[in-house]
Amino acid sequence: MIRLAILPAIATAAAAGLIATMPLSALAITNSTFYGITVHVSTQNIKVQDPRTKQVLSFMLVPKFDQVFSPDGKTTYQMSKVRAGQYVGIIYDQKALGVRHADKIYIMDNANQRIGAQ
Repeated sequence: MIRLAILPAIATAAAAGLIATMPLSALAITNSTFYGITVHVSTQNIKVQDPRTKQVLSFMLVPKFDQVFSPDGKTTYQMSKVRAGQYVGIIYDQKALGVRHADKIYIMDNANQRIGAQ
């Protein structure tokens, strides 16, 4: 009988150990940011290349996406303002079905600018 009473404590300790060994990326609930040059833009996705690393990421866009901003975040733009060859900063996540999708797009003036900078 005493052994049965110990089982919940063992299960709790095992669960805590599993959570402690999980990578931080699996536990994180924050969004990520990617900066680069727009390679392709359509109504369903945007593809951006980091000029330093040559890494290219594609981001899905939800229908009627309207989260396009100036670098300081004070001015909003239509999605038609985003063109191939522009520097952009994209705030994104992969929560919905594991697909990388843009939450916000910032149109940058140059490659060295960061979101929130004036």
